[in-house]
Amino acid sequence: MIPIINLNRQEIGLKTYYYATFSFNKQIYTIFRDLPFSRWDATERAWVFETRSIGLDELRPLFEGIAKIETVSFPLASVERKRKQLQPSDFLLPLSEQKQQDLEAFRNWLQSRRYSPNTIKVYTDTLAIFLRYFSSKQVEEIENEDLIDFNNNYILKNNFSSSYQNQVVNGIKLFYRSMHQTKFDVELVHRPKKEKTLPNVLSKEEVKRILDAPYNLKHRAMLSMIYSCGLRRSELLNLTKLDIDSKRMVVVIRMAKGKKDRIVPLSPKILILLRDYYKCYQPKHYLFEGQNGGKYSEKSLENVFKKSLFKAKIDKPATMHWLRHSFATHLLESGTDLRYIQDLLGHKSSKTTEIYTHVSTKQIQNIRSPFDDLELN
Repeated sequence: MIPIINLNRQEIGLKTYYYATFSFNKQIYTIFRDLPFSRWDATERAWVFETRSIGLDELRPLFEGIAKIETVSFPLASVERKRKQLQPSDFLLPLSEQKQQDLEAFRNWLQSRRYSPNTIKVYTDTLAIFLRYFSSKQVEEIENEDLIDFNNNYILKNNFSSSYQNQVVNGIKLFYRSMHQTKFDVELVHRPKKEKTLPNVLSKEEVKRILDAPYNLKHRAMLSMIYSCGLRRSELLNLTKLDIDSKRMVVVIRMAKGKKDRIVPLSPKILILLRDYYKCYQPKHYLFEGQNGGKYSEKSLENVFKKSLFKAKIDKPATMHWLRHSFATHLLESGTDLRYIQDLLGHKSSKTTEIYTHVSTKQIQNIRSPFDDLELN
């Protein structure tokens, strides 16, 4: 049977794209890979290119005798996210000079209290959108009812997530606590109801395929460290040579989320892998460094994971953080106490760690379905 290439047409902003999906076929893969205008989208597991790059009449002959092209229409989650990303600042007036000064004062206030750069960016970006929404009002004139208006007619209308809404609330409350003579009562600000989503988990077999995929020793070592120690991406990239304590068989994670240090066990297998890596690359300061020295970049690490996911033929829309989720879940399934897992992950609250009990299959697999008792013809 001749393979089918599903071609999905999607509009993002002012441009229109084709998303090409198909069951893995080396010939089809090679053709898309060699097209100068196509790129791989790991989230949608599809090859993407602008419709203006090539017409269907020109595309079909490239796959003659190899595959059949069919046009389809279905929503793509990542495309919807990209549409939303275009909206926050597209239709709002710029900040007035006074509001810019207020925003800069807020940024300085956050920096003086040593908030992380990422938190400062999130709070100031979301606050800037909130203030731009009320371009006709001074900061001191904005009231609690205005926040309700913003939630209903901006956040909900544009289908932004509850987590985005919560970030806005965090920024607004912190901003107005540092302001004086305002009509805004921060104690009356309510947070949105939290979405109860479960963490995504890979099986041990899937993790093995991902970690086996990279040919490059450094790439394999980086992904293996994330899974074996349950690290966040930033925690891996901030590791230095001195953080690997082979005498005590621990890894020291310094100034992680919440500005906390912690230690995690160093796997004997990882130690062997790290020693082979060290002999080959001889890093100077950071454990994993870029080609020109210095800290390895987040974007490069993301590309390493995406390529490994593709080589491993994992169809799930996995992200690197899934390795951390899998680490915690696999520990729980092997009988590790939840309190130890909380410490290993660096969670402040045990409630955060308890979510892994809902995705662990150890107890669920022991439950017998009543369907098994039925004798069907």
